[in-house]
Amino acid sequence: MTDELPPAPETPAQPGPTSPLAPPSPPSVEDAAQQAVDRAEAAATRRRWVTLAELVGVAGLVIAALGLWMTWSDRRADDQAKLVEKASEAKVRTLVILKGAAERGGDRLKLSDAAHDIQNIDVSFPSALGIAAQNSVLEPRVEASWFSGALLDLTDDGPDNQQGRMPVLITASYWDADTERRDTAIYDVIWKTNGRMFRGRALHLEGLMLRERAGSKARLDAIWAREKPKPTK
Repeated sequence: MTDELPPAPETPAQPGPTSPLAPPSPPSVEDAAQQAVDRAEAAATRRRWVTLAELVGVAGLVIAALGLWMTWSDRRADDQAKLVEKASEAKVRTLVILKGAAERGGDRLKLSDAAHDIQNIDVSFPSALGIAAQNSVLEPRVEASWFSGALLDLTDDGPDNQQGRMPVLITASYWDADTERRDTAIYDVIWKTNGRMFRGRALHLEGLMLRERAGSKARLDAIWAREKPKPTK
């Protein structure tokens, strides 16, 4: 009988350099430094993109706010312009511009306004002429007889045939719907004189011209003092 020796215990295999059980070798110092640099650059790049996006967002908000402000400013300017235009149009509608048409051979001027139905006028003359104010109702008119005597006396020393203008202050009244309105202005009455065989000189009216807006009696007197006919002798 042969004695058999027990088998020798197996020696565990030592991990070799190519064994899957071998732990990874630690990175070198250069590799670790490069990895740190790469991570830092990647983080910096991400920060740059975030900062750029924030700047773009802020710029977009600023542009949008500026656009809204400009739109609001333009709209406000347009609204103000429209209000001014409406106020101007309303003011123009209330203004009276009288026209005078000679009637009865120049013995009177028939007054009218294309935009208003004038119902009453008050006519004031330069104080130096000593003529009382006159009034005309329903048929606005200026009569030569109101001032012909005073004007003929003033021009009596000159030639028979003369022509000139005399400022008068006219206040016209009319109704605008339920509102009574009054418009006052200085007009020039255009006149001329001519000689007659038996009754001396005669005065005739030729027309009416608007001279100044919002006139006053003091302004009327100042105009007449400067422009009244001067005696020839």
